[in-house]
Amino acid sequence: MSNFVNKLYQNNTIIYKVILFLITTVAIVYLFPKGGQFKYDFNNGQLWKYENLYAPFDFAVQKSEAEIRIEKKQIEADIKLYFTYNNYIVNEVKTNFEKRISPAFLSDSLTIKQKSSFKEMGLYIIDEVYKLGFLEVVSQDKIANKDELITIRKENVVKDIPFKNLHNSNEVLKIITENLENNFTKERRKQLFNILSEVIKPNITYDAEFTEKVIANETKNISYTKGKVSSGELIIQKGDIVEGKKLAILSSLKSESESKVWTESNYNWIILGYTILVSLALLMLLLFLKKYRVEIYDNNNKVTFIFFNVFAMIFIQTLVIKYNSDYLYVVPLSVLPIVLKAFFDARLGLFTHVLTVLLLGYIVPDSFEFIYLHIIAGMVTILTVSELYKRATLFISVAQITGIYMLTYFAFSIIKEGNASQINLDYFILFAMNGLLSFLSIILIYMYEKVFGLVSDVTLLELSNTNTKLLRELNEKAPGTFQHSMQVANLAEAAANEIGANSMLVRTGALYHDVGKMVNPMYFTENQTTGVNPHDELSPRDSAKIITDHVIKGVEIAKKYKLPDRIIDFIRTHHGTSTVYYFLMKEKEMNPDTAINIKKFQYQGPNPFSKETAILMMCDAAEAASKSLKIPTAQSISDLIDRIVEKQMSDNQFLNSDITFKEIETIKKVIKKKLLNIYHLRVEYPE
Repeated sequence: MSNFVNKLYQNNTIIYKVILFLITTVAIVYLFPKGGQFKYDFNNGQLWKYENLYAPFDFAVQKSEAEIRIEKKQIEADIKLYFTYNNYIVNEVKTNFEKRISPAFLSDSLTIKQKSSFKEMGLYIIDEVYKLGFLEVVSQDKIANKDELITIRKENVVKDIPFKNLHNSNEVLKIITENLENNFTKERRKQLFNILSEVIKPNITYDAEFTEKVIANETKNISYTKGKVSSGELIIQKGDIVEGKKLAILSSLKSESESKVWTESNYNWIILGYTILVSLALLMLLLFLKKYRVEIYDNNNKVTFIFFNVFAMIFIQTLVIKYNSDYLYVVPLSVLPIVLKAFFDARLGLFTHVLTVLLLGYIVPDSFEFIYLHIIAGMVTILTVSELYKRATLFISVAQITGIYMLTYFAFSIIKEGNASQINLDYFILFAMNGLLSFLSIILIYMYEKVFGLVSDVTLLELSNTNTKLLRELNEKAPGTFQHSMQVANLAEAAANEIGANSMLVRTGALYHDVGKMVNPMYFTENQTTGVNPHDELSPRDSAKIITDHVIKGVEIAKKYKLPDRIIDFIRTHHGTSTVYYFLMKEKEMNPDTAINIKKFQYQGPNPFSKETAILMMCDAAEAASKSLKIPTAQSISDLIDRIVEKQMSDNQFLNSDITFKEIETIKKVIKKKLLNIYHLRVEYPE
């Protein structure tokens, strides 16, 4: 049992990667659409590039969404509108009218006959108004043609009449005026007109609910097919253009095939196929890390970060497609290479982006167009996005990425349609939104730094500020070391720029590489200002221990101040596994007949494992050794740098740093040039 536990402990990183791999695979497969895949790829207006296609089974030809929409609109246009005749309103109007002309309201000068005539005229006019009905205001888009028939529902009786027969407010006023003309005195006509115009109100209303029910019932009867294709019937020949009826038949065959493929009997097989394809993509990512990015592969935190970002992009894209596939291109997939390049490098960012886009090809419609467009955009992202700590850089890069999206979509559109008249301008708005959302990468980078403990160029810029608490403390306790670190940072930055390495990273690492010397600053020559050397009172072995311990002390101080691991790597590796040569030789002189344990005079390492850490090792040794030159001439500086770098190479210090001989020679030239400028003698001024 104990052996089993020990093996688990020894292989915990591998076990973690396997579990992470399985969880990510299952999660991505779960997001995949629950439907089969049609084995032919086609688009409107393209040539049929496959062999002659015959119908594999009988199937109905489905109408397109556009055709269904046209039929629904036609039903809405042809349907008769329903109105309701309200008898209660008619009775209410008559009651109100009779109240208004009661004897108490009318003048006593009127005779009973006149009063009766006055009342009868008002009731006659009301009956005339409501004989067909008084219609409330209806919007013009409801009734386009006045001769159009409408349906009136009066209690349980339904009757069709022309819309023009119904009275509106103007016609009601006309009926009142015409019937009062030549009757009664002017004063009495006016009195009756006012009463009628006040009490009469519309009694016919548009019955929207009932009309919608009728439309819904008619819509249910729409046929969604427009023909049938028999098994063995020729659908399309090789070289034909996919358009019109052929496009409709192919679309119907695709829909029918996918529904037939995705059955319960085939479910497990299709899931197995998805799982294999997703596993292969994620496995390629792991193998890439293992072969070309060993330091990332060995760090489970970084592997988790990469897998999380891949899954997050697929998850967000899936949500958008399920909600509304019209917003397919709103998702800013370019955020993925931006983030990965900020924390790692361009090659890893592009490789991961391509794999993610390939996986998304199973989810999105028009997969070839989607994959091509996003891979091109990803390449532009990698080529343009750099130095995120410069605010203008991201703005310019996002503008270029958005432009590429638009240009690529324009090219696909004119290929499909044959001209530019059918381009959907809405997509250009979506691409603009995509570009705006790409700015979220700045927020994500900040969040990821906190959650995963990673470091970006923005953080490096903050750390390289010499007013940070740790660098101020270094300047106060070990001013000579601080000046040395500044000189090394300048050398390393220039060298990194020359060979295309991360100059911001190497500069920041150089500023902190010797912070361990704060513990015993006077034991290092650059801080000895009094001429007293404490090493004179120590044995070579003890002196060597104090010197080598500054690396360990530096790591401890860096962790105390919560410096990122990428900066701590420079502290750990800047001497590699080299020896404290001066004290080693001194020990051999003092004990010529004794075997020397070289490990007592050796740094613990590890050796540099990146171009940046290798640059720092060379620049650190070169700057320190140059101080020993009595007469710093061009030749003496050149010879010194050659000896130092040759010694480091012979000790295999750069074996794991992925740096070439050509790059080393370039770095040497930069160091020589910079040191020569530093030690260049000025013209002596006369006293």
